Amino acid sequence: QVQLVESGGGLVQPGGSLRLSCAASGRTFSAYAMGWFRQTPGKEREFVAAISWSGGRTYYADSVKGRFTISRDNAKNTVLLQMNSLRPEDTAVYYCAATKAARVLTTREYDYWGQGTQVTVSS
Repeated sequence: QVQLVESGGGLVQPGGSLRLSCAASGRTFSAYAMGWFRQTPGKEREFVAAISWSGGRTYYADSVKGRFTISRDNAKNTVLLQMNSLRPEDTAVYYCAATKAARVLTTREYDYWGQGTQVTVSS
């Protein structure tokens, strides 16, 4: 069992930065690949970024590549999403998720989800 709690969301102006954090419970955190997804009202939850259990491999949606960076600290049971050059279209609820699956790009591969944190990009 893994419990996930996101934090760090908020209101930011276009071009600004935010860092999301996901704190995981349980001693098996390092066995899971971790992902970030986002969702806006009326739309499906979409993949943003993922990182392998070791941190050696990272994956990004084309829409955030070059602007967002995912990282993890297995000693602290934490995964981070550094978001730079934010755009209004990045506005969404951001979710952290955990999976032991080899595929990490779709929601159906993930077993555990956090409650989400709101990110709003607006002037």
